Amino acid sequence: MACSSSALLPGDATAFAAALRTLINNPQFSDVTFLVGREQQEVFAHRCLLSSRCQAFHSMLSQSQEVRAPLILRQVQPKVFLAVIEYLYTNAVSLNNLIALEVLTASMEYGLDDLRRICVEFIKDTLNVEQVCEAFQAAVAYELIDLQKYCLTFIENCTQEVVQTRGFLELSEPAMQIILRSNCLAIDELKLIYAVREWAHVGSAVLGKSVHEMAETVVSGLRLALLSPSELTTLEEDNRRDQLIPVESLAEAWKTLALCKRRGTRSSLCRRRRGTLSREHHHRLDPQHK
Repeated sequence: MACSSSALLPGDATAFAAALRTLINNPQFSDVTFLVGREQQEVFAHRCLLSSRCQAFHSMLSQSQEVRAPLILRQVQPKVFLAVIEYLYTNAVSLNNLIALEVLTASMEYGLDDLRRICVEFIKDTLNVEQVCEAFQAAVAYELIDLQKYCLTFIENCTQEVVQTRGFLELSEPAMQIILRSNCLAIDELKLIYAVREWAHVGSAVLGKSVHEMAETVVSGLRLALLSPSELTTLEEDNRRDQLIPVESLAEAWKTLALCKRRGTRSSLCRRRRGTLSREHHHRLDPQHK
């Protein structure tokens, strides 16, 4: 008696994906309609496919009792939503620099881990000076450690260019704190301080806080003791206008400068960053950092 045998044999995956692609946003045979974005653009889809591919959609569609009632999604751009739909239908997605970060955000909100991975790899491969802070901000917000480290390394290598971008001025306080902890920023401390001052002024105008309140949690990362006495004096004069830096921090910087003249001193806030220009007193701040 012959033994029975069985096997799962794949067909042509390309043809299968191409056939499913024809169903994307196709009103024929669709059984659910989304009104997407501020313009409430219609997007047509199929309940069974969305439900089987995404738990978030399964829950959303299960709550919708009226089959023909459109589901309204105001917080997502139509192009971004269609990219998510494309991925759900074909297991592939068309990305560009204009939507990649928003598709990444959508992947996190919908719990699509593989789409998140695809977006992260695309962002890393296409990262540029203008977009790195926005990508870093998203990585910090969603705790994407790998992307956060990648973006920070990029920022460290191009710091002087990055601090001039709009994205730098729009960073959150937690993101700015992480950047200021780095020893590898390719920028002199004085330029970094004034870049942070501009960031604080922009944030103050947008959020309705004082400059002092805006910068309160980040200025401790500035290494004031790296400045020369004349630079610190000028900074002190500028500080009277906006109170960016607490008086105590300036006093501590003066104290450090006085101490290092006599016997030298060590502190994490005395360590030079990669781009710090040399000052006369630096060799006494940290003998191990030449």
